[in-house]
Amino acid sequence: MKKKSSLFALIAVASSSVFAQQDDTVVQLNEFRNPKKREVINIPNVNNYQVLKCDFHMHTVFTDGHVWPNVRVQEAWKEGLDAISFTEHVEYTPHKDDVKPGNLRSYELAKNIAAESNILLIKGTEITRGTPPGHFNALFIQDDKNLVVDNSPSLDEKAIQAAVDQNAFIFWNHPGWKATTIKGSYDWVPFVEKMYAEKKLNGIEVVNGFGFHKKALDWALDRNLTVIGNTDVHNLIAHDYDISRAGVHRTMTLVMSKDRSAASIREALEQGRTIAWSSNYLFGKEEHVRDLFHACVSLSPAYHKTASAKKGDVNYYELTNNSDLYFELELKDGNATQKLTLYPESTQVLTASAGQSALTYEVVSTYVRSDKHLQIKLSL
Repeated sequence: MKKKSSLFALIAVASSSVFAQQDDTVVQLNEFRNPKKREVINIPNVNNYQVLKCDFHMHTVFTDGHVWPNVRVQEAWKEGLDAISFTEHVEYTPHKDDVKPGNLRSYELAKNIAAESNILLIKGTEITRGTPPGHFNALFIQDDKNLVVDNSPSLDEKAIQAAVDQNAFIFWNHPGWKATTIKGSYDWVPFVEKMYAEKKLNGIEVVNGFGFHKKALDWALDRNLTVIGNTDVHNLIAHDYDISRAGVHRTMTLVMSKDRSAASIREALEQGRTIAWSSNYLFGKEEHVRDLFHACVSLSPAYHKTASAKKGDVNYYELTNNSDLYFELELKDGNATQKLTLYPESTQVLTASAGQSALTYEVVSTYVRSDKHLQIKLSL
């Protein structure tokens, strides 16, 4: 017992002497501090367009989200995004007793920190209606004074028109939402057809969070509507996505833009130069996905080439992915390596029988229709 008491006394003396040396000031344990570190998502230019990383569908406490607006900006900066939009519900403010209502209040609170963080913050809103037809996001709105707040089904057209009058870019959100519980919720409904015919519908959210809405991709392609992919995040991004793992990222829209500005993003959206990126998959118009693939992936000349083209001779090549995207290839035509996985910033050896001029691969990590992957030809 005496030995234990002596030991505790020594510990107490040692501890007090350490803090005494600090002149009773607070000791900063900075080795545990999380430094501000931005994740850089490397995607090369496509046809001289910058590829901007964007999320056009997210919520804060000013509707049914769980975080303050500045947190969304900090997340976007840390995760390498270029542009975001808070799309608060026009008609739904469950936290109105605790926060000052206002559809663009989150924008006003976050615009300064967004500017300081070099994040393009685009004004937006979500027009919330019963399913079907469901919800629509309106980007580049001017203000929230004339937006319809009555959620009566009879006022669907007035709600959309209020956004159209502000020259908004409007896209249909998660059209497959509640598809298994509400009849007709995953159909090209008359209301949406009328919007499309009147040129009030500009795009479709093909991917929402982790959900790929397969019919929506075909609708977008067949009607020349812009392909969109977003998180629709309500909680912390780190709560919904395991971003601590290498290669894990939030769902986003890749926008091929003339420059890094809101005006150029608007022009690119109107022209449909977008690809949705979620998990390891890319979704979009075939021409855009093809151009993106060839901007990222290159094939070296044969580095171990046989002098003749005798049967059984093999040539060796290197297939290099110069981006942070992921490509999974399966051979469709030719005699070569059957499957290739190009992880971000990686190179794989490709072997091919001598005497061939080209190989055809299917990029199974892409969708250019709901039932079709991109096919690419590699010239040898």
